Amino acid sequence: MNLPPPFENALVLTGPTASGKSALALELAGRLNAEIIAMDSMTLYRGMDIGTAKPTFAERECVPHHLIDVLDPSERASVAWWLGEAGRLVGEIEARGRLVLFVGGTPFYLKALVHGLFDSPPLDEQLRRQLEAEAASIGPAAFHARLAAVDAISAARLHANDTRRLVRALEVWHLTGRPLSDWQRQNWWGGAASVPEDDFPRCLVVEVPREQLYERINRRVGQMVEAGWIDEVRRLRASPAGWSKEASLALGYRELGAVIDGAMALPDAVELIQLRSRQFAKRQLTWFRGLKGCRFVEGKLTFDLWRRKMS
Repeated sequence: MNLPPPFENALVLTGPTASGKSALALELAGRLNAEIIAMDSMTLYRGMDIGTAKPTFAERECVPHHLIDVLDPSERASVAWWLGEAGRLVGEIEARGRLVLFVGGTPFYLKALVHGLFDSPPLDEQLRRQLEAEAASIGPAAFHARLAAVDAISAARLHANDTRRLVRALEVWHLTGRPLSDWQRQNWWGGAASVPEDDFPRCLVVEVPREQLYERINRRVGQMVEAGWIDEVRRLRASPAGWSKEASLALGYRELGAVIDGAMALPDAVELIQLRSRQFAKRQLTWFRGLKGCRFVEGKLTFDLWRRKMS
């Protein structure tokens, strides 16, 4: 698989949450003479360290990382913004004679990197507010069913609680009379066929047996809480600037906020975060399997598959 310009020489390491891709990437980057660009929508934000499993400062000193700690939680980030920043960084890294290694598991970022972005209708703030009010009024299940009636493909890939993306999908339908899934077949690169294919696997998905993955997720959530995650949430909530819609979607922060407010017991919150993290991992895997050119491998096999790029 070839990636579209300007990413054609880059490598991509992805996988579900808690699959071990970050630790693996550190070792790979050293062997590849690479710098890492984070492909994660939540590690962008300063102060959201424990709950996003962000690489430590020591790890970032060992291998240069980019697009981490570049925004305040009050700021908004879009896929288009991330892709533009990534393209700029690729040029700088390659000018230093180093390889680019994308690492992360945000599905929309990965799809944009591999297939480009589609041309979509402009936003309609009034319509969006109406749809948001409707979603709050009728509830997630009924609102999800509304989308399914006009865009079954988008509804199948979106969770009923993902109100922001459900609203956008219905907004596109109302504005254009076409499903969002139809618009997404178009992209900046003129279609998938416009990028020649080769046999070199540039995008690898770290595969972990499902039962083992879920055990890792459960264990990691507990470790995050022990490491002071609640205090991190408390500090972030104290900021007068508040959180953007994008930052507020980070897994676990809302649940721990409920603990701080006395609305939920900590053990119940931990159990709920574990459940939602497992559900998120399952959705990630569904996305990755649907992206042409992404190859599933055991972590140790990445070294053999990418050996020809190693010095």
